[in-house]
Amino acid sequence: MKLKILNYTLSLMAILCTIQESYAGSVIDKIYHPYVNPLEQEVEWRGIFQDHQPLTPDNVQLHRFAYGRALSDRVFTEVYLVAHKASNHSLEIQAYELEFVWQLTEPGEFWADWGMLFEVEKEANLDKWEFTTGVLMEKERGQWSGTANLFLLNKWGSDSTDSFESRLSLQARYRYSRGFEPAVEFYSGQDTLGLGPACKGQIKLDGNKKFNWEAGLIFGLDSSSPNRTLRFLLDLEF
Repeated sequence: MKLKILNYTLSLMAILCTIQESYAGSVIDKIYHPYVNPLEQEVEWRGIFQDHQPLTPDNVQLHRFAYGRALSDRVFTEVYLVAHKASNHSLEIQAYELEFVWQLTEPGEFWADWGMLFEVEKEANLDKWEFTTGVLMEKERGQWSGTANLFLLNKWGSDSTDSFESRLSLQARYRYSRGFEPAVEFYSGQDTLGLGPACKGQIKLDGNKKFNWEAGLIFGLDSSSPNRTLRFLLDLEF
């Protein structure tokens, strides 16, 4: 059964790499890891701050506020409220999301650890929908971790043009300590090709509580990409 699942994920990776149709969206964001902690709950904030990009408003901000919990030792679900701000406009609710992360393999069971992501997004006040399927892969070697996220997105609705998008996110991370792990990240998607440094860490609190943080500064690699994108993540696990 597990080998069939891995064959499916490898086939999906090939499809993701060949799709060309896409639509504009937030390519630079969280790097997902293919692991689920049983009984875990969390509250999360993610912020994306994007500098100038051709054909888009200046100073774009995207904020995600979420609550999540493990449904089992293999499945984690999260509900998001997405807010958007650009130029002189005020912060407005843009969309609602429901997300599932499915851990496929045990750590170290195969040459890499595998998981999948499924996400449904509904844009506020419009008949615009988006469904995301993602393959999550992570490989550890010594104190180094390499992570790859491959996503296929489908957009539809009466207020939208039916379209597809593929995205790729890569991260190479050095696990220096629990509190500080420097990394390099690469992103590729519609009108975005970016590379830059990032870091993350975890602070142990009372009991089973943990505070996680991430930050990244991604630079555009071509004329169609944002000049600079700042990404942040804060979450409290309990």
